[in-house]
Amino acid sequence: MRSAKSALALAGIAALFLQGCDDVSAVDAVQRGDGEGAIELAEFPDRPYWGDTHLHTDNSVDAFGFGVRLGPEDALRFASGEAIAATTGTQAKLARPLDFLVIADHSDGLGATRRLYDAPRLGVMAQGDETLLRWYDMMHESPEQSQLAIAELITAAANGTLPEALTDPEAAEENTREIWDSHLDILDRYNRPGVFTAFAGFEYTLMPGGNNLHRVVMFRDASDRTKQVLPYPGLSTTPEGLWDYMAAYARNTGGKALAIPHNSNLSNGLMFEMTMPDGSPMTAAYAAKRAAAEPVVEVTQIKGDSETHPFLSPNDEMAGFGVAGWELGNLPLTARATPDMLGGSYVREALKRGLSLEEQLGVNPYAFGMVGSTDSHTALATGDEDNFWGKHTGNEADITDRAMTPQNLGTREGRFGWNYLAGGYAAAWARGNTRAEIFDAFARREVYATTGPRMSVRVFGGFDFSEQDWDGDWVRKGYTEGVPMGGELVAGGKAPGFLIAALKDPDGANLDRVQIVKGWLDANGDLQERVYDAVWSDMDARPRTGGRVPAVGDTVDRSDATYTNDIGASELRSFWTDPDYREGQRAFYYVRVLEIPTPRWTLFDAVRFGITLSEEAMADAVAQERAYTSPIWLKPAS
Repeated sequence: MRSAKSALALAGIAALFLQGCDDVSAVDAVQRGDGEGAIELAEFPDRPYWGDTHLHTDNSVDAFGFGVRLGPEDALRFASGEAIAATTGTQAKLARPLDFLVIADHSDGLGATRRLYDAPRLGVMAQGDETLLRWYDMMHESPEQSQLAIAELITAAANGTLPEALTDPEAAEENTREIWDSHLDILDRYNRPGVFTAFAGFEYTLMPGGNNLHRVVMFRDASDRTKQVLPYPGLSTTPEGLWDYMAAYARNTGGKALAIPHNSNLSNGLMFEMTMPDGSPMTAAYAAKRAAAEPVVEVTQIKGDSETHPFLSPNDEMAGFGVAGWELGNLPLTARATPDMLGGSYVREALKRGLSLEEQLGVNPYAFGMVGSTDSHTALATGDEDNFWGKHTGNEADITDRAMTPQNLGTREGRFGWNYLAGGYAAAWARGNTRAEIFDAFARREVYATTGPRMSVRVFGGFDFSEQDWDGDWVRKGYTEGVPMGGELVAGGKAPGFLIAALKDPDGANLDRVQIVKGWLDANGDLQERVYDAVWSDMDARPRTGGRVPAVGDTVDRSDATYTNDIGASELRSFWTDPDYREGQRAFYYVRVLEIPTPRWTLFDAVRFGITLSEEAMADAVAQERAYTSPIWLKPAS
């Protein structure tokens, strides 16, 4: 009886929010497919394709409650370059379209808040749940009250106290099937091989005690396969259950899926543990299962940067980017972070931990590549500082005081608008723009992250490279005699060498420097790390002093949020050899590229709205945007 009543009360008028773009007959077989054989492919990956693998629409339980009224079709139109009206009514448009998009609405409660909002009040009252009715009334009272209701909902989800009507499995399955199938049809309509790729996906939202263990699941396949499953729920399951779901999908359909962990910085150390979830020693089987399911991690997004933390990397002068506010604790700040938790919360330390676990188990659970994305809950995949549309509708671009308003989703304490980054993007080196080609780039880890700018970054590792390779077809040599980012090298009796090339965003800032970040397991079994400056702008005028490269300078005018490219370089190249290599060393190397200082979105807001930022926010209003490549791993010959 409870199941039937829940379905009746919360189903509402679901047809209203299923998108109007359902005419499957208008979709040809090429659009419905994975792109194999659809377009001519390059011999080798010839360019980075830009996308967002983590975007939410009004089908997400929290996004709708925060106020967004844009659905998947709006998100796809916007990402592919069209101008659309944002929820607040302002015209929004990307300066440059994206190449691909994963709409990753939360699997738990898919469309639930919209069904609740659209349901008759008498039906909600019939549930006999005071909390549910109060949230219903708050959502109808005002946008501000609706945001508070969703903040409460997030905290309730973290604490396991959601109303029964929102967790009823029978009602949820029926509603999810209707939304999911319609969504997949929309993706096929907007999928155009060679032009724009629309991926199926969802967000798995496990959050024990408020500690973020979220993943985005991304499918390679078209709807003939993805319609055979439903998104896997997160709130009452485990990551291992998700990996089993993915393996079963591959086994039963012949398709492929991968998971992308994100916001490890909000996990209070749980994302990258050295043990099993119950505290027992990690097993090789568990490590192998995780490595197979999760080849890539989201290292940067709106809710902060998860590369590293100054506490973990005290000798890295660039380690504090995107940390402020997010280092305080878990997502709803129901539990504060302590220093001992940081190692399990940041990607560089996880990469190091993976080396140690591989030495013990023979398999590395944390051998992942890196991407960035937005995690925007506005249906607008914007990652640019001068075109930031906010985390959610409550802080979209026309909200004048959003930089200084408390933004923490749970307690409303400790985090402010200026702590949000403008977002991030994923870059995939692929032979063409199709579902198959871009997914396969993710699977082999030939991907990299940026904090928004679209700089081109490439790295190859090997044992037979030299400076003279730049004079020939160095890309061909990189692929035929070495490995690209994401690859593995087996020790060749000498130090590995790396061909590294970085080109500025054609519409963005010059480059400051290119760095190599190395992590390794030393002879004593201790984990080490070091950051090397491989090449930088104006090297003759900026010689190392005390082992460090001097700051590039700062051309940002704080009064009008402008900068000039009078400093830095448009392109940087280097052949770099590890000076600290020791035979038998187990190590990883990834490239970090830094731009010159540029204004953050907060400074653009201050100038546009004439507001005064706090001293803290002003000190953070200029930053060096960056890119992180996937690592190249070095393994002992044995």
